[in-house]
Amino acid sequence: MKILIIGSGQVGYFLCERLSLEGHEVTLVDRNPEQLKRVEDRLNVLGIEGNGASAEVLEQAGIKQTDIFIAVTNQDEVNILACLLAREYSVTTLVARVKSIEYSGRRAVLSKEKLGIDLLINPEDAVAEEIVKLVRRTGTFDVAEFVEGKIQFLGYRITRESPLCDLTLRELGELKGIYRFVVTAIERDGKTIIPRGNDTIQAGDRIFIIAHQNDLPAIQYMLEQKEEKKSRRPRAFILGGGHIGLHVAGDLEALGYDIRIIDRDEKRCEQISAKLRRSLVIHTEGTDIQSLADEGIAEADFFVAVTENDESNILCSLLARHHGVKRTLTLVNQPELLNLAPSLGIDACVSPRIAAASAILKYVRRGEVISIAAIEGSNAEVLELQAQKGSQVTSTELANLNFPQGAIVGAIVRGDEYEIPTGASRIREGDRVVVFALPGAVSKVETFFAGP
Repeated sequence: MKILIIGSGQVGYFLCERLSLEGHEVTLVDRNPEQLKRVEDRLNVLGIEGNGASAEVLEQAGIKQTDIFIAVTNQDEVNILACLLAREYSVTTLVARVKSIEYSGRRAVLSKEKLGIDLLINPEDAVAEEIVKLVRRTGTFDVAEFVEGKIQFLGYRITRESPLCDLTLRELGELKGIYRFVVTAIERDGKTIIPRGNDTIQAGDRIFIIAHQNDLPAIQYMLEQKEEKKSRRPRAFILGGGHIGLHVAGDLEALGYDIRIIDRDEKRCEQISAKLRRSLVIHTEGTDIQSLADEGIAEADFFVAVTENDESNILCSLLARHHGVKRTLTLVNQPELLNLAPSLGIDACVSPRIAAASAILKYVRRGEVISIAAIEGSNAEVLELQAQKGSQVTSTELANLNFPQGAIVGAIVRGDEYEIPTGASRIREGDRVVVFALPGAVSKVETFFAGP
């Protein structure tokens, strides 16, 4: 497919990287010539210098032949206008990134339907939703949900004390009668491995599993990620009272959490107090540990840092952990820091670009792709697909299916029933299937599920 992307920031670069690796014809438009050259030098994309909201520039970039148009600059107005121009050229799929509540809120005057745009994605809302999922899943650093939440994709770090440490996948498979899940990937030393029977899980690995929500309590127990029984409500401190912090606080309030939200801006604190019903708002710096200690940070279950400053988020999370917080969840924008933070002791890092890209990538897939989650660091993806009539994937047992190398089936859902697959499993027409795939396998997996 021919894909035209406007904006070479973090989200734009990430999308260019993913889509070019899959063999799509990608053109990138941006006003910054140095940024364009950097992208062209690193990736197999064509760079066009200019304003993405200019018809002349869009025609130069090949808008008339474009299948998918994605506008992800830092300016909402440019993204909206660019998509409206692309609509006049009859582009099939239009995607815009927006931050303004006027475009994406419940009371939005301009909705995607009114604008004729297929997807309006707000990265801040996507990040907030991911953080809430992580809070609800003990011990995980990555969470994604599929098939209306029935199938869970979870990332766990393996320590020497972990009961999975030094087990081979074959030995682990013997436990499947009790614990039903699939280890879809092991990340080790910056490499992602699709594991086989003789592969061993080692200390320091990050493993990714797929399981049904009904099996999670047993899996959590096995991994020694049990929830402690408390006489009080779980307590969460949230650093940063901006849009993300407010969204997270509101969702956790609704789940019954005891929320303490911290912000250095007195006026913002007043606004937060007016919007939240039961949260305690603390006007102080995130590094003011004495004030936070007075408010009970030593007994906190979670510390969520979501200010606009990566360094501040990481530092304050580490301070909170040092003073007794059980789990830290940190917003990190810079890719370099995103990879570094876990090695410093941060439990889970959340990236706006990954959250936004996961939502956008769904719209560049074929019709049988229902949902998708991008995995930071490995360029891998988790896809939920529906098997089409006459597709290759419905022809035989999985053991005899020439499934693409670099991909693994993690779950099969058929109506109200589900199956954690074995070699004898068969996929039928209409089944919803969750697949973990490395970059080179994504397009091949899509082909397997497509009809004739």
